[in-house]
Amino acid sequence: MSPIPRRSLLKAAAVAGAAAQFSWALGSTNAQAAARSEAADTDPVTLDWLEDGALGAAPGSTVGVPWPKGAYQQDQTFALTDASGKDVPVQSWPIAYWPDGSLKWTAHAVSSGSGKLTLAAGAPAAPDQKVTVDKSGGTIDISTGVITAKIGKSGSTLVRSVKRGSTEIAKDGRLVLIRQPEIEDDDQGAEKYERFESVIAEVTVEQEGPVRAVVRIDGKHRKGSRSWLPFSIRLYFYAGADSFRMVHTITFDGKQEPGKTSGDFIRGLGVRFNVPMRDAAYDRHIRIGGDGSGLLREAVQGITGLRRDPGAAVQAAQFAGEKLPDPSTWDQRVTTRLQYIPEWGDYTLSQLSADGFTLRKRTKKGHGWIGAGGGHRASGFGYVGGASGGLSFGLRDFWEKYPAQLDIRDAATDEAEVTLWLWSPEAQPMDLRFYHDGMGQDTYAEQLEGLNITYEDYEPEFGTPYGIARTSELLFWANESTPTPETLAEQVAAVRVLPQLTAPPKQLIKAKVFGGLFSEPDRSTAAKAKIEDHLDFLFTYYKDQVEMRRWYGFWDYGDFMHSYDTVRHQWRYDVGGYAWDNSELSPDIWLWMAYLRSGRSDIFRFAEALTRHTGEVDVYHLGQWAGLGTRHGVQHYADSAKQQRIANTTYRRYYYYLTADERVGDLMHANVDSDETFLVLDPIRKIRTEPYTPDRHALSIGFGTDWSGLVSAWLTEWERKGPKWEKAKARVLSTMETIAAQPNGFVQGSGLYDLDTGRFAIASAPVVSVSHLSAVFGLNELCAELIDLVDVPKFKEVYLDYCRYFNATKTEQAARYGSNFGSLLLFQGHSRLDAYAAVQTGDATLAKRAWTKFYSSDGYMESSPWKTEPLSGPVTLVPGSEANWVSSNDSALYGLAAIENLALLGDKMP
Repeated sequence: MSPIPRRSLLKAAAVAGAAAQFSWALGSTNAQAAARSEAADTDPVTLDWLEDGALGAAPGSTVGVPWPKGAYQQDQTFALTDASGKDVPVQSWPIAYWPDGSLKWTAHAVSSGSGKLTLAAGAPAAPDQKVTVDKSGGTIDISTGVITAKIGKSGSTLVRSVKRGSTEIAKDGRLVLIRQPEIEDDDQGAEKYERFESVIAEVTVEQEGPVRAVVRIDGKHRKGSRSWLPFSIRLYFYAGADSFRMVHTITFDGKQEPGKTSGDFIRGLGVRFNVPMRDAAYDRHIRIGGDGSGLLREAVQGITGLRRDPGAAVQAAQFAGEKLPDPSTWDQRVTTRLQYIPEWGDYTLSQLSADGFTLRKRTKKGHGWIGAGGGHRASGFGYVGGASGGLSFGLRDFWEKYPAQLDIRDAATDEAEVTLWLWSPEAQPMDLRFYHDGMGQDTYAEQLEGLNITYEDYEPEFGTPYGIARTSELLFWANESTPTPETLAEQVAAVRVLPQLTAPPKQLIKAKVFGGLFSEPDRSTAAKAKIEDHLDFLFTYYKDQVEMRRWYGFWDYGDFMHSYDTVRHQWRYDVGGYAWDNSELSPDIWLWMAYLRSGRSDIFRFAEALTRHTGEVDVYHLGQWAGLGTRHGVQHYADSAKQQRIANTTYRRYYYYLTADERVGDLMHANVDSDETFLVLDPIRKIRTEPYTPDRHALSIGFGTDWSGLVSAWLTEWERKGPKWEKAKARVLSTMETIAAQPNGFVQGSGLYDLDTGRFAIASAPVVSVSHLSAVFGLNELCAELIDLVDVPKFKEVYLDYCRYFNATKTEQAARYGSNFGSLLLFQGHSRLDAYAAVQTGDATLAKRAWTKFYSSDGYMESSPWKTEPLSGPVTLVPGSEANWVSSNDSALYGLAAIENLALLGDKMP
């Protein structure tokens, strides 16, 4: 992404007056209460690695770094140095701008470096071996200086060849798909399969070096005249690397109807390469990852363990993967009988659950398989090749996203075939049919009755997987010889945990990004320490529950459950709307803020998996509901509430800005026009009492759950300077202006929106319509950003009014608006609105109320147990623990309220 010419944007609002008033009223010393300095802050930033302090065997890493407003302009260049002051090559580009045109976020790609690195303004060092891209021929040729890849522009082959020097290491990289047209539920039928291969529709070079190059390939899987299952592949190459990374996304567009046994059932989904085999059979090596850093280390033709001994040095060399001396130098009792030693050409590792894998091998097709071991959780890594070179390959989150599989075929021939199966063909076919028959819920009235018992919002034909997506990550190394054990261990580690360079919490806080609503953990007082302990407890509990309850699988990994069944000692995985959480009440924001303030790697990885899941699986990317997400349910797509609040761009922004991940960028850009979805589906169609037909010029859109998702997409497109940024900017400003102009502002609840003008009609009379859900899907976090970014005083006024009166008494509400807000919930979560308004207005009473509502309203109390109880048989399936008082709604809201209240009012705790 090249720098975009600077444009004159709306000037950001100054908040020094309000901050000064707050300081006078409360004596605040908290950083979040201080006035924003408009002076440029150009201090160098110390970057560090999330886990082990080095890039290791990974091809490279990209990090997002935020800057205070005005610090740098869009043409700024950056230099990187290591701890010794040595230049580290870096490629930098802008990924977001402040409204004044200065840099808000920049991305920085490195292909080398270890330990802490210092980023500062300056001229970047060029890599010794640059990434180059040649688009002139029939292929796109990319060189890292070590390997060269030829990317296809058409046809079925995505990666035509990968060479190291003049040696071809891999070729014919393509996608494979096995379709099973029928499922025999009684297990009596004969299974039939259809095999599809990738067909390229479009190839785009998104970056061309010198440190990082990115190629995007879009297409579908095809057999004969049928093309389906769209894919979007990105290939990442870094300077000097002998490897590349693949980000693989599929979007399901098949047909699976409940109650029917015929349809588009995926039996296998994978990525396949051919690997030329040039060495003698005894110099060909197989490496397959097992538990942890464990490896199967064998040769295609093994000369160890024989009745006759070729010599200890020869045997040791083969185990080490080294080229063996000429057989004439071996013990001739072995050399003369080499033709009688089997050549094992085929290997398969299958991980069909999160808890076990099996490994087997055979000599070749048509002959029996021999068990070669097994274990708990495989790393998803393999290697095939020999002394003259070979291919290492790995699938990230291999066991977490089971059923997965690695195949090596024909390694005893001139060309081996490697397949990384994202969905193992040995597993049951991918069955995405809706899980029940509707149980007579044909009318809205019947569906609302169902909602009242199982909390599931059912509607016929709404529980469809059509349009959901899933992204996987793969790594490939072109080795000049069989890697040493030490190199193999580094490659395995990179597959399991991809190294990530990070900016420190201090920089994230100083830049005042994401509304400036978080601060570093502080245990300086007993009260603060106790809240920090509670936050740690909640995160650890969910992390442990993922393991105990086995919340793993291709479609499920990354999400967790919504509510607990205290009688069964089990999360309500099978009870309607109480099952998968699907971002309900913004756990995504809670977890990312927990990372932003702490820099903890375990929280980052948990939130990363959540973002990968919720942005893909819980949201539709094709079809009539593209741009909408699905409310929590037994299946991620089961509930009939298809709404903007789940597709909310807010939940993706954190990961995007921290990593510059292009796939997440796609998801955010796709939401820019999601206001069009309100023409297709009325979110409150089942409970609406007044006559309403969706109209392009009068769409009913709520100011809370609906608008917060819409404005997040628009703001992100604007600050990224995306293709539709000018339209997005106009939408941000026009909706802010027209919400502010409503008779009761946010308390009005909703308005009639015009798709062509991007404005809400101004209601003729005041209405009081307040929901406890309005502000719990990112509204507070978005409004804090918007108020800081753009100067719309009336908008600020009406939002602060909403903050002030949600937790007010009914008498106070009625005195201000003519009637009270009715029966509300989630006061603890809304305490962060009190805290925000207190800082903005300097109201000491609001500051006090924020902590009162936090400690003693609803949600988690200080008197809550704050511990787990052990569980074992026979009351539970597997031993573990429970905290039966924990619910995901309360966890998300407690986490957000605690983090934001501490940042805003940490020095004003009772």
